[in-house]
Amino acid sequence: MNFDALDVKLLRRRRGEKWQTYPSDVLAAWVADMDFAVAPPLQKMFAETLANTDFGYPLDMTPAGLPSVFARRMAELRGWQVDPARVEVIIDVVQALYVALQVHSEPGDGAITTVPIYPPFLTAIRETGRNAVQCPLRPGAAHYELDLDALRAAVDARTRLLLLCHPQNPTGRRFSRAELEALAELVLERDLIVFSDEIHQDLVLDGGGHVPFAMLGPEIAARTITVTSATKAFNIAGLRCAVAHFGSRALQDAFNRVPRHVRGGLNAIGLEATRVAWTKCSDWLAEVVAYLQGNRDLVAEFVRKEWPAVRHFPPQATYLAWLDCRALELPGGPYAFFLERARVALSDGRRFGAGGEGFVRLNFATSRAILQEILGRMADALRSSR
Repeated sequence: MNFDALDVKLLRRRRGEKWQTYPSDVLAAWVADMDFAVAPPLQKMFAETLANTDFGYPLDMTPAGLPSVFARRMAELRGWQVDPARVEVIIDVVQALYVALQVHSEPGDGAITTVPIYPPFLTAIRETGRNAVQCPLRPGAAHYELDLDALRAAVDARTRLLLLCHPQNPTGRRFSRAELEALAELVLERDLIVFSDEIHQDLVLDGGGHVPFAMLGPEIAARTITVTSATKAFNIAGLRCAVAHFGSRALQDAFNRVPRHVRGGLNAIGLEATRVAWTKCSDWLAEVVAYLQGNRDLVAEFVRKEWPAVRHFPPQATYLAWLDCRALELPGGPYAFFLERARVALSDGRRFGAGGEGFVRLNFATSRAILQEILGRMADALRSSR
């Protein structure tokens, strides 16, 4: 597909929040939607759905055996043997996060997570009355790193869960097997339940492989809930469909104590789109990843040349650039500065937890021309402010 063929005027006609939240003169580079058209097999499925006015109730919770589709995909791509009976089809990752907090902890118990972190992690902890234990990732030579000593020190007698985002949003870290194994030792040592958000696993940009946390051994699997979805990699977030894999029957039974109807019903289009994405769209995904690699490198080179004071580690995964703008000392902070002066909407780093002030997250999943316009506007705004 031609990922360069994007028209801002057409993007502004979309109904989603990415292009409708801000005024029409603002370029959207914030919420994690890609601007690209979906894969041809998905376009064909949507056209057939419309032609047949096929908008009724789904046949059942798992049409076309979606848990089996997921299990086959994990075996082929990751070498991970998944029991389909341990897979629940859910609305989205955030839904599972709330349920996990409710069934595996009590109000006032601790949930530990690294920061910066995808904002719903922190919202879910707060809204369920749990205690957010925020451990900053440590800047290394080439990327952000887990600070295992800080994580270990932060766990107390009331810490129940580790909330893991892997690959990591917003920093784009793809944690290595060695890092994950060290983290697993801590989990076992402190008797934690792990909620592992692996929704960006198909968007690895550095050629390395994704290692599901539950693959690290039977003891770790037995205490890990792995949640993922086709929505990020295949650009179908509005269809609200995900899967949760439970490494033990006990974890699954606890999750299902929250009745399915309380968790909300699934929609037939999202279920079928997920099946199509995972079975028929691998060629398109490979093209997307290659294009995103180019955009990632464009951003990295631009920041290196134009903004030497901005610290930025090129992401190993995702389509998100985490920019440390603190040295620029921008009036009002970088989010407000670039929105007002450049008419570019980024994600405000303050929403990503402790230490996020002075940072912004830039979504580079768009055409090269639009990305260059975004970066150019930001550069012009910085030059005019000096």
